[in-house]
Amino acid sequence: MMKLSLTVGMAWMCCVAAHADDLNSRLTAAGVSETKAEKFHDFAELDFGLPADGAKCKIVAPKKAAVGSPWVWRARFWGHEPAFDIAMLEHGYHVVYCDVVEFWGAPKAVERWNQFYALAQKVGLGPKPVLEGMSRGGTYIFNWAKANPTKVSAIYADNPLLDLRMFPNNTPEARAMRKQCLESYGITEEQLPDFKGSPVDGLEGLAAAKVPVFFVLGMKDDVVPPRLHADALEARYKALGGTVMRWEKPEAGHHPHGLDPVTPLVEAVLAAGK
Repeated sequence: MMKLSLTVGMAWMCCVAAHADDLNSRLTAAGVSETKAEKFHDFAELDFGLPADGAKCKIVAPKKAAVGSPWVWRARFWGHEPAFDIAMLEHGYHVVYCDVVEFWGAPKAVERWNQFYALAQKVGLGPKPVLEGMSRGGTYIFNWAKANPTKVSAIYADNPLLDLRMFPNNTPEARAMRKQCLESYGITEEQLPDFKGSPVDGLEGLAAAKVPVFFVLGMKDDVVPPRLHADALEARYKALGGTVMRWEKPEAGHHPHGLDPVTPLVEAVLAAGK
């Protein structure tokens, strides 16, 4: 039995290595000059710079890719509360990351993600990723999805920041981030009340593309309260014919992120991708 287990284990390691080598070759062919092999839990990870500007990127490969090479596109906070990412890898999805630093979903973040998406297509990833964003990651995933509604299979947003007009402003740290956010968009405090570029705005194309939205929410979140962010987007999205499913954590605040157990969320996202 031990010999059989050892043989199976070695075969699995060879398969993982071969998959990573193949992905590395495809990245090189797509213009990536150098990759670094890392490990994401039990999965092979390749780190590299985006050819256009050197932005930090990652692709984690499943042990066996599902048909069509589907993928999860993680925004911000790489590796934080990874249960969803690990579960999707186990279902054959790749998990990827492209650093947009603190661009807060502004047009320059969307443009960099457009460049990464083009690269992802060159290396053979599927045409419609699942977008995953926690906290400020919500700004990236919704604004990119609104700009590319036909290129998204589903959106998973976890305690997301979705209305810049409701950006926290109650601590020195929050005020500094708010200032940084507005500078990313090139707007001032005076312009903010009339600003229409938040994730909650302009949802018509996304709804028309029938992209399902999945929320995981701590109902005692006092950083980005659901009533000011997720609830506002949900009401607008449903009014446009969009679909929203949510899991509420009654006693949770902004942290911890994630759903425990994560299975209901995973099953819903997988169903959306079929």
